Amino acid sequence: MRRAFDVLVAGVALALTSPLLALAIVAIRLESKGHPIYRQRRIGVDGTPFDVLKLRTMVAGAESMGAGLAVNVGDSRITRVGAVLRRLSIDELPNLVNVLKGDMAIIGPRPTVPVQVEQYTDRQRGRLAVKPGITGWAQVNGRTSLPWDERIELDLWYIEHRSWRLDLRILLRTAAIVLGGEGLYKGDKGGWQGPRGTDSQSSS
Repeated sequence: MRRAFDVLVAGVALALTSPLLALAIVAIRLESKGHPIYRQRRIGVDGTPFDVLKLRTMVAGAESMGAGLAVNVGDSRITRVGAVLRRLSIDELPNLVNVLKGDMAIIGPRPTVPVQVEQYTDRQRGRLAVKPGITGWAQVNGRTSLPWDERIELDLWYIEHRSWRLDLRILLRTAAIVLGGEGLYKGDKGGWQGPRGTDSQSSS
């Protein structure tokens, strides 16, 4: 039933937002060089790798510039169009294609990059027990502004208490958060502490 729900919601949402997605792609192409669709390797259910799809909101090659994976408010690598796409969470719309492909679900922990998963404790690896989602319990309880360990604990709580009622609650809170633009950047306390002491927001 969950797979049927994911396919139905993703299909309808993609159909309804396709004009907006096309407009965003054109705007990205007009403003900066590079492909408008950004691919990044993430880790899915049971540790299976896949490429997550997003609209590019930064200049091409941003990961090799400045702070690398770390992104915070005012980052000069974010384009003007990208700032708008991030504010409205439009950059996440291509995630719907990942849902249709079966890599992701509508609701679940956000997918993380391999280097983050390598740092998981045995308990934290429980986060990989379900498909990663477009939105999830951690996303509606602070999003990227939360410390990384706290985000993982919220995701583990979701997995332990997963239900249709909780999923509906997450969807309703997601709509409110998107409209309010909350938790878009890590701030002073959010983000993941990398192996070389660098914060990363890449799993948002």
